[in-house]
Amino acid sequence: MQIDRPTIDAWLHRNNYSEYAFRGVLFDMDGVLFDSMPFHARSWHEAFAGFGIAFSEYQVYLQEGSTGSQTVNDVFMAQKGRYATDEEINALYERKCDLFQQYAQTVPMAGAHEVLEAVRQAGLKIGLVTGSGQKSLIGKLNQYYPGIFDPNNMVTAFDVQHSKPHPEPYLKGMVKLGIRPEETIVVENAPMGVRAAVAAGALTIGVNTGILKREDLALAGADIVLDNMRQVEALLGN
Repeated sequence: MQIDRPTIDAWLHRNNYSEYAFRGVLFDMDGVLFDSMPFHARSWHEAFAGFGIAFSEYQVYLQEGSTGSQTVNDVFMAQKGRYATDEEINALYERKCDLFQQYAQTVPMAGAHEVLEAVRQAGLKIGLVTGSGQKSLIGKLNQYYPGIFDPNNMVTAFDVQHSKPHPEPYLKGMVKLGIRPEETIVVENAPMGVRAAVAAGALTIGVNTGILKREDLALAGADIVLDNMRQVEALLGN
């Protein structure tokens, strides 16, 4: 691996680790394995607009990683000063999912297959940690990345009580792989996901595949910020 020693040392110091030995890599899904965030952004923006609520596509990228219900509640609290009702959550998320089904195309992220193969060739375990409950996309993982993901190494919105930026999703991912935080690398594209991975104690790579600024990922705590999955392959594949 091409991770420089100062980065490793800073990560060890932050977590009070005395040593490390990487044994697994946990990947986010949207914006990492699938180039799906433009469709999520458009769908959320239009779903909220239909309820008279302004929610920009940039804000969708900043919010990514949360479950649908958490996203709705966060927006309602910010703009209305209250949590959404169950009826509002269900109606908004159902509308968002309908729009996503209408707009979405399944596009594997450029370089993602090569990254997964490089990690597998390195003998590291692979897992998925996503805040998504979008079954239409989760169900296509095996089609585009055959033989890599199954329920034993996946954590989705259906598996957690607390969504990102809470560390629970990544801690559960580590448990599924049978690895400790000091043995874990995370690849994330969203600030909330980065914060979750950092809070879980993993070495965190922020890959800026969308419309965010690089500093959005750095300020969230990413140990390394890269611009695309090809750079992730170069970092992890040696």
